[in-house]
Formats: sequence, C-alpha cells, structure tokens
Amino acid sequence: MEQETLPVYILSGFLGSGKTTLLQRLLDHWKGQGLRPAVIMNELGEVNLDGLLVEQEVPMAEMLGGCICCTSRGDLSTELTTLVKKEAPDVVVIEATGAANPLEIVDAVTETSLYQQVELRGLITVVDTAHLLELYRSQQGATYRLMQEQIRCASVLILNKTDRVSAEEAAEISAVLRKWNAYAEILPAVRCALDPQSLLGGLGGVHLDGGSEDKEASGDAASATEAAGQPGKAHRTHDHVMAYTHYFKNAVNSEAFERFVKELPRDVYRAKGIVTFSDTASRFLFQYAYREADFMKITPQGDVPDVAVFIGEHFSSGELRTQLLQLENRLYNRPSAVKRSL
Repeated sequence: MEQETLPVYILSGFLGSGKTTLLQRLLDHWKGQGLRPAVIMNELGEVNLDGLLVEQEVPMAEMLGGCICCTSRGDLSTELTTLVKKEAPDVVVIEATGAANPLEIVDAVTETSLYQQVELRGLITVVDTAHLLELYRSQQGATYRLMQEQIRCASVLILNKTDRVSAEEAAEISAVLRKWNAYAEILPAVRCALDPQSLLGGLGGVHLDGGSEDKEASGDAASATEAAGQPGKAHRTHDHVMAYTHYFKNAVNSEAFERFVKELPRDVYRAKGIVTFSDTASRFLFQYAYREADFMKITPQGDVPDVAVFIGEHFSSGELRTQLLQLENRLYNRPSAVKRSL
C-alpha cells in the first residue's frame, strides 16, 4: 500500500487578526475526530507567547527570532521534516508570523515535498475587518501592502471581527477582498467562529495524489481527479490553487518532460522536484523559475519519492495533472465515438 500524503495548512494574516484563535478551533476539531495534529509556530520575538495557548499534548515546533519568509525560511523545511518523522502527525498546521509574505512560505513548505509525502492543502488568511478598513482608506504604508499580499494569495479568506464594523463597512471590505482575490471564498466571522469541517472542505489548495487506489485515469478532468483521490470520492480542482504537488508512479520521457516544463503557464512562478526519466539511467533534480529550468543528476539518500511541486497564482492544477498523467502513460483518451452521459 502506498504511503498517504500528510495534509499541511498555512495560517496567514496580519498581527492581531485572530490566527491563534482559529488555530485553537482547528486543533479542537481534529482532536475531536481522533486525529493527531501538530503545529509549527513562527514568532518574530524570542519567546513564543502564542504557543502557550496551545495544549501541551499537541506536538509543536517553534521558530523564534525571525520570520519564516526571510531569516528563518531555510529552517522551515527542516523543522517540518523533523516534526513529521518524530511525531507522526495526521495533519500539520503552520501559523506564520503576521509579518510574513505568504508566497515565500509556500515556497519553503513545498521544499519538504521533495523528501516527505506532504501536501499543502491551502492557505487560510484571517483579516481584521476594522484594521483593513482603516488602512484601505489611507492606502499607504508597508502594512497595507503586506495585507494585500496575504489576501491575494489566500485559498480562503476569513473576514474576522465583523462585530466591530457596521454592515455597510463590512460590505465595503468584502468588495475590496473580492477585488484583490477573485477566487477565494470570503467567510465573515466573529472570533473565527466557523464550522471547521466546512472551512477545510472548501479549500481548493492542492490536489491529493496519495490515495490507495491505482486506477487508470480516463481522458477527462473529472475522471483524472477521481483516480487520485480517496476511494469513491472525487476531489474538486480549483483554479486559485497556490501549489500543486504531484507524486509520480512511473518514469517519464526526458524530452517530453523538458518540453512540458518549458511550456508551463506564466502563472506558475516556481517549480521543483525529483524525477526519473525512462530514457536515462539516472534520477534528476529539476528547478524552474522565471521561465528558466535547470536539471541536475542526483543520487538521493534514503527512500525519496519522485515528485514535482508547482507554485503560482490562479493556475489550473487539473490541467497540469492531466499533462503529467499523460507523460506517465497513466491517462488514456477515450475513443471519440464514446460519449459520457451526465
């Protein structure tokens, strides 16, 4: 049986928006389901005060004295790998410092996909309604620009503390969020009081390819999605994904894969992974950024899967997945005479 992928969630949002309150609600939800959650907590200071609010039985890694996306970014992949190996959690949630740039965090988190079967499910951004309203009306300062980035990159947006503004002001900010992020669901809340099951279920984050089935996918997006998900359950693919992680089951042709990478959509900013080519005897590490790709022959130590990670904004994970399945000869087009009834 193949190893299941480990779901990872990122909590983003400016300082004081309510991320730790949401974290506590999510931990209670997972524990209520009999799951073992784990936390990576990032703080700018040298003391993890928010971590004191998390129950001691929850495994937690602390990253103090810096922001994940700058001074501590290189340590995040190591922390996540260590946490997974030591604690064997069922789900991991990363609470980033409020000053973090989410795209940089996504890039750092997905590094772990090269060594562990983890899957970034989505990025949840918590917005302080009154604070953003004040900044939007002045439209200046580094805090305003950072909030824009955190909102623009989100898989889902929690419009928190709506009890502190009028209905008209809440509607005004909702319109701003939609302008900055046309894809993410917007959920109004007070103290992040939302149904966790609905919140997590609505994330379009990343497509799961760690299921126990090894079906041959058919030639349409819906069947390709079914083939990779949990038995009997189709997973929706959304076009506002932040990252897509693909675990290979078969080797691929080197020329065809290089052509695929060269023709990646412009909305894919970064890609990386380890791949086995069917026409060579070696495995390769590939890196893609700014429309340029690099391939390096490697000999990984230990049990390292063949995997590719794609990071960007508003690209279709379904289209990438279909192309990769074709490269692996796991996607077969239906005969043109056969039509699928709805």
